[in-house]
Amino acid sequence: MLKFFTKLDYLLKETFLGLLRGGWMNWAAVSTVTVLLFLFGLSLQTSWQVEKLLYQFGSQLEVSVYLEPDMRVDSIEPLVAKMPEVAAIQSITKEEAWTKLVKELDISDIEGAKEQLEDNPLVDEMKVKARNSQVVPALATHLAKLPGVDTVQYVDEAVKRIAQLHQGLNWITLTITIILTLTAIAVTTTTIRLIVMARRQEIEIMQLVGATSVWIYLPFILQGITFGLVGGAIAWSFISVIQQFLGKLLTKQPEFIQFISNGMQLTPAQILLLPLILLSFGAAVGLMGSLFAVHRFAKG
Repeated sequence: MLKFFTKLDYLLKETFLGLLRGGWMNWAAVSTVTVLLFLFGLSLQTSWQVEKLLYQFGSQLEVSVYLEPDMRVDSIEPLVAKMPEVAAIQSITKEEAWTKLVKELDISDIEGAKEQLEDNPLVDEMKVKARNSQVVPALATHLAKLPGVDTVQYVDEAVKRIAQLHQGLNWITLTITIILTLTAIAVTTTTIRLIVMARRQEIEIMQLVGATSVWIYLPFILQGITFGLVGGAIAWSFISVIQQFLGKLLTKQPEFIQFISNGMQLTPAQILLLPLILLSFGAAVGLMGSLFAVHRFAKG
């Protein structure tokens, strides 16, 4: 046990000394990783929020079902309620629709209006809320096949637009992440390689006294991982500051904007998962960069 702690103490000291000796080279690696993780974190968070907004709009999407003139809503409502895609039903009789229309048009002579239109020209209607946006087309098809149904209408343009935005955002995020990841790995590799070259004389002495390549180069690998962890922590702090700023800004906005922003709030699991993803991603980038840097020296 004492031997293990002695080795651990040596590795930590060598890693810390290497970071101190790196100077501005360390900052180049850390800042590159920070930019990568900051943009990646923002893109991932935005993707989660758009996905949640898509689900929110989709779950509130209503399918309007208009019945034939002689069909009453009471006769068809039990059939609709049994459908697994249905979350809720609002029935509107033609009498209720007529009363609402009269109020909206501010018609005083109701009986005269009925005579001119040959009685109530409206039909019974149902507003059917789907469980989610994916089942809406299938639900509309099933509703149209029911006996007594004349017309089925639903507006899914907003959901389609948000879905397209979500898909486009994912592609942009993937492209930017790949480019910046390669850049961050390249900068980390160059930084670690310069640090190794600066300590070349010490490494040769360690090789002469019989130290293994793993023992010699492990501190440099730990330095690369440290670059990633520090970059992830800084990126997460920037994202947190932006979240707090936007949260305060949105509290003064109209109710509709607040409604949308509240619907885009991350879940507790996502709030905990985001910094873990950033730290893990940063550590992986630092590990790959440092392994590329020491590989040639270790072989030589």
